[in-house]
Amino acid sequence: MRMRKKKHGESRLSACSEFLFDFDGTPMTDPASRMGMPGAKVFLEIGAGKGGFAVKMAQKHRDAAYFAMEKVTDCVVLAAEKAKSVREGEIKNLKFVIDTADNLSKIFENGTVDEIFLNFSDPWSKLGYAKRRLTHKRYLSLYLNLLKDGGRLTFKTDNDGLFDFSLIETDEMGIVPDRVTRDLHNSEYMAENVMTEYEKSFSDMGKNINMFSFVKPVGFQIEIDESLRRDRKVYYPENIKNKT
Repeated sequence: MRMRKKKHGESRLSACSEFLFDFDGTPMTDPASRMGMPGAKVFLEIGAGKGGFAVKMAQKHRDAAYFAMEKVTDCVVLAAEKAKSVREGEIKNLKFVIDTADNLSKIFENGTVDEIFLNFSDPWSKLGYAKRRLTHKRYLSLYLNLLKDGGRLTFKTDNDGLFDFSLIETDEMGIVPDRVTRDLHNSEYMAENVMTEYEKSFSDMGKNINMFSFVKPVGFQIEIDESLRRDRKVYYPENIKNKT
C-alpha cells in the first residue's frame, strides 16, 4: 500500500536533520566515523519503513553505528521524527539513508559492514519481478561484498513464498544459513528478536514470521551484478526536494 504523502514533509525532515545521512560523494571506508565512532561496529538495515526497528536497535546497541536505508521519503519523515521523540540527545548512533539498495556500493566500501538486516521486504510477487526482490542473487551478492568476513545477514518476512525463494537463492550461491525458522516467535531465536511495527501487526493476527540468518564465510568473494554497477544518482538531504 502506497503511503499517503506527509504534509510539510520537507520542513519536518529538516527539523530532524541530525538523523539524516549526508552523502559526500565517495563510499565510506569507516562508516562509523561519520557518527563520531571510528572503528565501531556498523549495522545496516535495508528497508527501514517507519523506523521502529531502527530506533530500538540504535538504543539497544549504543556502541554500534546504525544506518537505516529507506527509499520512501514520507516513511523517513515518520522514522526520523520517531528517533527525535526519544529523550533529547539519547540517540546519537542512528542515520537514515534516503535511497535504494541499488546504490549501496556507492555509499559503503566493501567489507565495512558488520551486520545487515532485511525486514519484511516487498515480495514483488508478479511474474517477471523476481530480480526486484531484495533477496535475489544480484542483491545478495552486493550484501556479501559489503559485509566483513564473519559478518551476518538476517532476513525476516511474513511471506512464505518469498522465504522459500530466498532460501533457494542463498543455496544457489553456496551460502548456508545457520539459523532458520518458519515460526520465529515460537522459536529459540525469539529471545533476541526486535520486532518491527509490521511484524507485530501480523503476529497479532496469528501470521507466522519466517527468519533466516547467515554468516559471510571468510574469504568469500562474488562478482556484483552488472545492473548494480551502473551510474545512478545518490540522494541525500541537499536534494531531498527531488524525492518528496
